[in-house]
Amino acid sequence: MKLRWAALVLVLALGLLVPQVLFAQATSDPPGREDSQAELGQNYPNPFHTDTRIPFAVGDAPRCTEPSKLYRVSLRIYNILSQLVATPLLQGGGGAVAGGQPLESVMLPCDRYVAFWDGLGDGNREVASGVYIYRLEVDGKPYVKKMWLAR
Repeated sequence: MKLRWAALVLVLALGLLVPQVLFAQATSDPPGREDSQAELGQNYPNPFHTDTRIPFAVGDAPRCTEPSKLYRVSLRIYNILSQLVATPLLQGGGGAVAGGQPLESVMLPCDRYVAFWDGLGDGNREVASGVYIYRLEVDGKPYVKKMWLAR
């Protein structure tokens, strides 16, 4: 029982540090900047029980001044120890982009997209309840947010 309390205290202490680390890593451009390559939305629902969706935009969507330009996009989910947990799937798709593919170095045109994560880690195992960090990378530029899984 003491180990459980110690683990809970450790998780809560790390939870206090995570927002500061994420603030330092978050590189979302402020609204109105013309050179913004992407936008990362908050996952929904949050907290979630079994699966969640992560909205994101690539390029300067919805204007898309360069509709033929392709962006290299990766989306990964990490635990609070920065260990890779899963790679979400592109939900739906559109145009020449097929849905259902893992978002790992995928070439996407300017548009709005939604990623899907079923709450399973690599090896198709359920991951534990807790805080997870998701990181969108567009042409090497990172965008980071956190989410909560409550089983």
